[in-house]
Amino acid sequence: MVDHSNHGSPGARFRAALDQEKPLQVAGAINAYTARLAEATGFRALYLSGGGVAANSLGMPDLGISTMEDVLTDVRRITDASSLPLLVDIDTGWGSAFNIARTIRSMSKAGAAAVHIEDQVGAKRCGHRPGKELVAPAEMVDRIKAAVDARTDEQFVIMARTDALANEGLPAAIERAQAYVAAGADMVFAEAVTELAMYMEFRRALGVPILANITEFGQTPLFTRDELAAAGVDIVLYCCAAYRAMNAAALKVYETLRAEGSQRNVISVMQSRADLYRYLDYHAYESKLDELFVKNKTSH
Repeated sequence: MVDHSNHGSPGARFRAALDQEKPLQVAGAINAYTARLAEATGFRALYLSGGGVAANSLGMPDLGISTMEDVLTDVRRITDASSLPLLVDIDTGWGSAFNIARTIRSMSKAGAAAVHIEDQVGAKRCGHRPGKELVAPAEMVDRIKAAVDARTDEQFVIMARTDALANEGLPAAIERAQAYVAAGADMVFAEAVTELAMYMEFRRALGVPILANITEFGQTPLFTRDELAAAGVDIVLYCCAAYRAMNAAALKVYETLRAEGSQRNVISVMQSRADLYRYLDYHAYESKLDELFVKNKTSH
């Protein structure tokens, strides 16, 4: 269990990270071990993707099938393993205002620092796929209000995600985001943005921190950190890069084992045992175990 007692609330730590690094790079971590890797690499904040949970924990597509409890299982494991503040994808909040309130309380209790909630309909789709449908702006405003009212720590971050750009265009997406900020959203996640200048427009119109989701194989070009900083972006999210690399490596290993009957030719894509132990702090645990056994032997 990670001790957070001397570092402020998770929400306060997320806001502090945003003050310390401009733009703040947020690493997608699909499980507790990758959270440790990201922390060791110097990242100041982590992200848990709803689509990532669906694919990697459940083996299902990102189509609103996963539940709050599915996501909470991974949230608890990550916050137990890493001291970094965690931003969590809660899709549409899993229901009406009362459900959203329960989601916020549950995420906070599980150690999350921030959540983002989106304006798609309940039967949502990946933000970079066609066929997305949105709720009316008033319904999303109600979602934001329910989330804001439910938090017990004012530092806990409520981020509004809008998927409106693809369907309704930039002016409508900005208008929606303005309504969400007026309802209490602390930050805005503009999904599937296609041009750097669009981030500038969001930032200018809203006056709150803006998140850019730089995901591979989607609608958004792979803008660099410096390009995004120049466009006024406050948070750069790499939601899925690590697990995509992990999955490609795993598939390569499985295919090689079947084709060649040996893993000799894929050792180069594997993490060594030494590195596995290094990022787990394995030897410190082992030393503690040895110490306890010595104590037990001497006490007899």
